[in-house]
Amino acid sequence: MAKQQIGILFPGQMGISVAASAQNSGHAVHWTSEGRSSKTKDRASEHNLSDTGTLQALCEASEILVCVCPPHAAEEVAARVRAHAFRGKYLDANAIAPQRSIRIGQAMEAAGISFIDGGIVGGPAWEPGQTWLYLSGECAGEVAGCFSAGPLETTVVGSEIGKASAIKMCYAAYTKGTTALLSAILATAEQLGVRQELETQWSRDWPELPEQARRRARRVTAKAWRFAGEMGEISATFQQAGVPGGFHAAAKEIYSRIAHFKGAPTEPALEDVLRALSRTSDSNSD
Repeated sequence: MAKQQIGILFPGQMGISVAASAQNSGHAVHWTSEGRSSKTKDRASEHNLSDTGTLQALCEASEILVCVCPPHAAEEVAARVRAHAFRGKYLDANAIAPQRSIRIGQAMEAAGISFIDGGIVGGPAWEPGQTWLYLSGECAGEVAGCFSAGPLETTVVGSEIGKASAIKMCYAAYTKGTTALLSAILATAEQLGVRQELETQWSRDWPELPEQARRRARRVTAKAWRFAGEMGEISATFQQAGVPGGFHAAAKEIYSRIAHFKGAPTEPALEDVLRALSRTSDSNSD
């Protein structure tokens, strides 16, 4: 396909890998340093993204804008793009509920912007076959072509907005939902003084589970601040589908309790994570 001018909104760890796949596919990639951290600026410089300086200039320079941001900010970012009179294609690749994607899409289309719904499954895309970008919308096929050289993989799931987000929500409901569940189980067993016995029983049925559960509870702390919002989106997705959303509403609370570990120089000790998850001492002092 012809060379496209692509703008990446918020080139974080995931966004920068999406940008790299676009570059690998022969497209020019821009970003804006306006209001961004030095760490993000270093990341964008390392990957040779062209800095337009302002969001207005980014909107003017780009034919396609790609948004990869925390779930809570998706509508705010879309509104800012509309305010700058962007008229190209807008890919929302955020972890949001399908109904929310539909609302954003309707607002963008009303403003003359072609909207594409996206959902990313996997970590930052640096190896083939590891990370998938699901796309839906009338222009989904064209946007998929922007990443044809990979390593980001793409799958178009139709022209209906919300389908790509639905896949993301259902997939993360299991992967991140079970991590929250395992963390809560460990914290409960710790508080009740039976964690060692529980892990012994686990090892009889699933030899690798005790170590896996401990590792997942510690590693997730780095992104718990982001996963909390995602769990809320999954809860809303389930409820919209007529399925109880309480499990993932609770998972949101679990991740919220360990969100303060964000930015820690090292993974916290398991005991610190389990202590943060339990608030029995707080409740007993009331």
